Amino acid sequence: MSNPLAAESLAGARVLVTGSSRGIGADTVRYFAEAGAKVVVNYRNKEKRALQLVAKIEEAGGEAIAIGADLTDEASLATMFETVRDAWGGLDVLVMNASGGMETGMAEDYALKLNRDAQVALLTAALPLLAPGSRVVFVTSHQAHFIRTTETMPEYLPVALSKRAGEDALREMLPQLETAGVEFVVVSGDMIEGTITATLLERSNPGAISSRKESAGKLYNVAEFAAEVASAAVEPVPADHTRLVGDTSDFAPIV
Repeated sequence: MSNPLAAESLAGARVLVTGSSRGIGADTVRYFAEAGAKVVVNYRNKEKRALQLVAKIEEAGGEAIAIGADLTDEASLATMFETVRDAWGGLDVLVMNASGGMETGMAEDYALKLNRDAQVALLTAALPLLAPGSRVVFVTSHQAHFIRTTETMPEYLPVALSKRAGEDALREMLPQLETAGVEFVVVSGDMIEGTITATLLERSNPGAISSRKESAGKLYNVAEFAAEVASAAVEPVPADHTRLVGDTSDFAPIV
C-alpha cells in the first residue's frame, strides 16, 4: 500500500496516534512519519513493539517517540501529555485509534470505560496542546456507528454500543472544539481484515468475517484502512464530520 500523503507534506507537524504499536495505528503512524511528521507511538503494554517501530522510523530519517499510557487512567493521560508538551510544545494532529472491549478477564464495564469515558478524558486532556487549525480524528466501525439502525453480531454488541456512546460524547464536544479552532472528524470503516478485533470475532463466531466480506464485496486490510485514517487528518472535514470508508449499503442510514 503506497502512502496517501505526499513526502514532506507534514514536515514539522506533531502527531499522536493512540494504540499505535501495532495494527492500524502502527501503519497510520508510519504514513505520518514518511510525510515528515514527528510522531508519538502510544502503547498500553506493547513497549517492545512500540520501541521497534520508533527505531524503524528513525532509521528511515524520521522523528518519533514512544509513550506508554493507560487511557483509562487520567493520571497516566496527564503524564503522556506532559511528555509531549516537554518534547514538542503541543500537537497538530490527534488520532483516537485505541479501543477495546472484547478482551477476556476484564470488568463488565470495561468497554464503556475505554470506548467512551477514556476517549472524552483523552480529548479533554489533549485540548490545551491543540492549537487553532489542528485536527482530531476518531476511528470507529460501521457496526458501531450504525448500531442504532442496524444490528450487529452479538459478540461485538458491547463494543459497538460503547464505541457509539463514545462517538456521541465526543460529538457533544464539537462546540468546545470549534471555539478552540480544532477540527474533528469521525472515520468509520467496516470490519478490517488482519486486526485483533477481526481475529477475536472469527474465533468466537467462525465464518463471521468471510460472511461479512461476501456481503460487502470487499473488506479493507490494515494498511488500506490506515491510509484512509491518515488522509482524514489532512483532507477537508465533511459537513457532518463523518468519513465513511467502504460499502455501507447493508447499514440503515442514521436519520
